[in-house]
Formats: sequence, C-alpha cells, structure tokens
Amino acid sequence: MLETYFAKPETIERIRASWIGSEVEQYVGWMADYGYDVRSIWRRVPRAVAFGEFARARGATDVADLPAHVDAYVAERVSRHQGHRKNGTTAQQVAKEVRGPIEQMLRIVVPGFKGAGRGHQHHPFVEAVPGFFEFLEMDRGLRPASVRQYLHHLRRFEAYLNRVGIRTLHELSPAVLSAFIAERSANGLSKTTVSNCCGVLRVFLRYACREGVISSDLSKTVEWPQVYRLSSIPRSIAWTEVGRVLAGVDRRTACGKRDYAMLLLLVTYGLRGREVAALTLDDIDWKRERLAVPERKAGHSTAFPLSKAVGEAIVDYLQHGRPKTTDRHVFFRSAAPVGPIGSAAVSASAARRLLRAGVQVPRPGSHTLRHTLVQRLVDFDFGLKEIGDFVGHRSPQSTQIYGKVAVESLRQVALGDAEEVFNE
Repeated sequence: MLETYFAKPETIERIRASWIGSEVEQYVGWMADYGYDVRSIWRRVPRAVAFGEFARARGATDVADLPAHVDAYVAERVSRHQGHRKNGTTAQQVAKEVRGPIEQMLRIVVPGFKGAGRGHQHHPFVEAVPGFFEFLEMDRGLRPASVRQYLHHLRRFEAYLNRVGIRTLHELSPAVLSAFIAERSANGLSKTTVSNCCGVLRVFLRYACREGVISSDLSKTVEWPQVYRLSSIPRSIAWTEVGRVLAGVDRRTACGKRDYAMLLLLVTYGLRGREVAALTLDDIDWKRERLAVPERKAGHSTAFPLSKAVGEAIVDYLQHGRPKTTDRHVFFRSAAPVGPIGSAAVSASAARRLLRAGVQVPRPGSHTLRHTLVQRLVDFDFGLKEIGDFVGHRSPQSTQIYGKVAVESLRQVALGDAEEVFNE
C-alpha cells in the first residue's frame, strides 16, 4: 500500500522500519479506502511516524501504550511552533491539526480507543437521572432526531447548573429554572426555540419527579414564551431566485453535481434535509419513474413521480460524481473520510448555494427551498390539504401559515407595481 503513495524506496523503508510501521501502513490503507487524497496521506504519515518515535522515547513498548502519550506529544508540537506560526494560527489550531491525525490512527489500530475528538459528547444527567433517554426512545417512541433535540437543550441546562454552582437536582427551584429560560431568551434564540427548550425541561422534570430524583414536580413552574400561531412569515424566495441559485452551481465538479441534484430534490418535492440524506438507490424506481420517500416526519411514506430534470441530475451524479462504494445511500460527502452525507450537511450545502447566488433570506438552508415550493403551490391555488400531503406535513396547521399572504403579489407591490397588482 505504501508504494502507491511514496515513490522513493528509502521513504518506504524508513516508515516500515518504525516500531509502529505496520500500524502506520494499516492507517494508510484505511485512508485509501475512505477517499483521502495523496497530499492528505503525505501530511499524516510523517506525523504518525514521529508520534511513534516520541512515544517510544517516553517508554512505550506496545501499541496499547500509545494513547497515554498523545497529550504530551500535542503539547510538545505546540510549544515547538510557538512564536513562528503562520497566518495567525493559534495554539488551539495547531493542537487540533496535530491531535486529529494521531487520534484518527489510534482509533483504527487500538481497540476501544475513542480519543478527545468531536462526536463523543456525553449524555447529560446520565448519572443523576438514569434511564431518561431510554424512556424517550422506548416508552415515548421518539425518533433519533427528536432525542437529539433533548440532548441539545439538556446539555445546555446541565452546563448552566454547573456554572451557577448547583451540583444536585435537589437544589432546583422555580427561580433557577426561570433564570435559565431568561438566559436562553437573552441569547438571541427565537421564541419557538425557547419554547421547545421549555417543553424539553417539562418532560425531563416530570420524569425526574416520577422516578423520585426530585421531591416535587417542578415542570409546572417552567413558563414558556407565548408563541402565536400563524404569527410569522414563511422564509421563501422568489422562483426567479431559485433559477439563479441553480444556474450558479458548477456542475463540472463532483460536488457541484451532487449539490445540483440535492437542490432539485428540495425545491421539486419539498423534501427535508434529513429525507434527502436518507435516500438510497433502492428508493428510486427507474423503470416506473418513481421516487419513494420512506419514514417521513409524519410517520408515513410518500411516492412521487420522478421528474425528468431530477432524474437526469441524479444520473449525472451517480455516473460522474458519486464515489465507488457498496453503500446504498445516494449522496456522499465530497471530502474524506468518504461516507453518506448527513442532514446538517444537506442544509449547509443549500445555504452555501443560496449565499453564493446573493439571495438574502433569514436562516438560509434546505428549508428555504421547501418553503419556496409550498408557497408556490399556494400561489397556484392548490388546497392546503393537498399541499400538506405532498410535502409530508403532520398537521394541516403546519400548512396554514402559507395561506396568510400572497407573497408574490406583495413582492410586486414592494417593487413599485402596486396599481397593476390591485387592478388585476
């Protein structure tokens, strides 16, 4: 495997002569399988060999000893770069660049090693209130995405309690809960997000009281901000702006082919970012020209006619942009390590394309295009029930907000065509 990336025999011999040479070569094979380019491998291999020699000098005799020397090696490399960092690189950035490849290799060659990298966040209150997240999944039947929302809000609640010096849940009081909600509101979060946080707290406190962790039910003392139904305006964009976004995608690159296909799925069918990320090759019936979207948010599945434009964009990506893999997902990350794209990456890609096209919209992302499709269907006088079924709304109330305003007409009024619009 080393011969594929290193031309000089002495370089290959020096790597294999290292006491962790076989582990480094195993790491190279893993990077090759996951689509790392040559330059990335060139950068990582010398660091891995140097780390092995550093650990050996400190007494390491077995691969299992390596994790104990990671922190010392990172500190040594950071101190070596002190005073002559390029482009304003901070010590934290240097530490991240050094630690990342080392811990990545150790996760491959040392069984059970996890490291300090991201993706290993703890479950909040796991010792104080054991079984809560199992309760959410098993008893309440919440989906993983909903459980992640609980994790998000409860992590911030736990951090707040630690910051104000509350060590046990027995010390909770209505005043503490109100102060936490007030702080969350002051951080610029929308009323809906704060309201969701309050809902999470109420469920958590009721469970804690039921299990005897706290003596009284404090859930009723959590007051959430008043959120008025139909009070907001959908963050849709004009159809001409959609065309500008699509036209701005460079479809000569693999990333461009992927993003173009995903954008078409979002704006043609109003799919959510999670639904685009979950699509597999088995969901596309090329013979019958049908696209299946299983396990939607409302708990049902939908089958759409596969439009010609969407089909051609997907075929272009599958043939000329998608990495060779046995995984059945349709869309993959464009950067190593190669793997199926996540819902957050779908939204980030949509946001990036919107911004590059100069489209101004609050909180740009995949839902912007979903809102745009729904608003367009409303403008073409489709019924709200039909629209809700098409885009997978759980409740008709979710669709009602789009019927409040004639967005395109008001947009023309704002541009100075008021008389023509009112005379129609």
